[in-house]
Amino acid sequence: MKRVVVGLSGGVDSSVAAYLLQQQGYEVIGLFMKNWHDDSVTISNDCPWLEDSNDALLVAEKLGIPFQTVDLSEQYKEKIVDYMFNEYEKGRTPNPDVLCNREIKFDVFMKIAISLGADYVATGHYCRKNEIEVNGKPVYQLLSGVDNNKDQSYFLCQLSQEQLSKSLFPIGELTKPQVREIAAEMELVTAEKKDSQGLCFIGKVRLPEFLQQKLQPKPGIIVQIDKSNSVYNIGIPKGLSTEETLSLTASPIQYTPEMGKTVGKHQGAHYFTIGQRKGLNVGGTAEGLFVIVTDVDSNTIYTGMGSHHPGLFRKALFVEKSEVHWIRKDLALANGETMKVMARIRYRQPLQEATLHQFESGMYVSFEEPQSAITEGQFVAWHLNDELVGSGVIS
Repeated sequence: MKRVVVGLSGGVDSSVAAYLLQQQGYEVIGLFMKNWHDDSVTISNDCPWLEDSNDALLVAEKLGIPFQTVDLSEQYKEKIVDYMFNEYEKGRTPNPDVLCNREIKFDVFMKIAISLGADYVATGHYCRKNEIEVNGKPVYQLLSGVDNNKDQSYFLCQLSQEQLSKSLFPIGELTKPQVREIAAEMELVTAEKKDSQGLCFIGKVRLPEFLQQKLQPKPGIIVQIDKSNSVYNIGIPKGLSTEETLSLTASPIQYTPEMGKTVGKHQGAHYFTIGQRKGLNVGGTAEGLFVIVTDVDSNTIYTGMGSHHPGLFRKALFVEKSEVHWIRKDLALANGETMKVMARIRYRQPLQEATLHQFESGMYVSFEEPQSAITEGQFVAWHLNDELVGSGVIS
């Protein structure tokens, strides 16, 4: 009998995942990961880990499976939290959920599971895994979940073949309503529980306050750039190589305060992210202001009015060589090669038509349609049909 360790988070998805595996004849062990114990920055009582671990325990008791809690808060702090602070300090916007899966759930947690004699680790992610053969060897595919509204393959875009080989995603074939129905039939305590929000397991954290613990406030100015500014009419010179053209297309515009008008003050450019609208506290504009660039060196935030402002859009992005990650290594591009894909630059964004261009320096992803708020530090993930084949950090 194969042994599976399920990461029970205290939510409905992982509860049903455990039940389904039990039905499929696996020996199931429930493990709750405690990744956070600094209550000073979580929003009181909204999603404390204690309540979650309690719910996880009740589910395990109901299913009659062994259960234990593992404290990974030290590794979490080192691998996720410190990384986030460093990224924000550089003016980038990290994605803690993608990292939590790569570094914690499918690494530290997986190693613990394997030390408990597990053959697999299972989670309540809405995605599917498939096995095919390439050149006589097994190759694992990461496929989108069947529920289009809930597909979470994006969060697993950094997994390796090794990690996928030991992973199971029992609810990937189901929709959220079906999952809730099973939980209700089984009278699991989590059946009606709201979906958790916030940093993967930290609970609901107020991000600015969380960042302020480490990053000191630094007053600066907010500059508004008019959409008719001449900087948006500069074309790309003729006679450049493909790589040079892509490089110009992917580079953010360099703004200076003289190009616009000062409309307000802020407490630190590193607290803001591109495309952000809330928290600027600038009134009196016909439409909302959106952050188009944060310059952490000069501590200036550049904004544009309205969601169609040209400063929000770019047609290409760049991923440094060391940050290009192929789940399907057998499909990786050699220098000079291109591939047509469907890609997204954030979770829940509909897939966009794009082309990958691999060069010595790294990879360019060029889109058919200009994309809003391409953000440094976030992940771009690319698909062939319903398979997520690779990803990279936007630089």
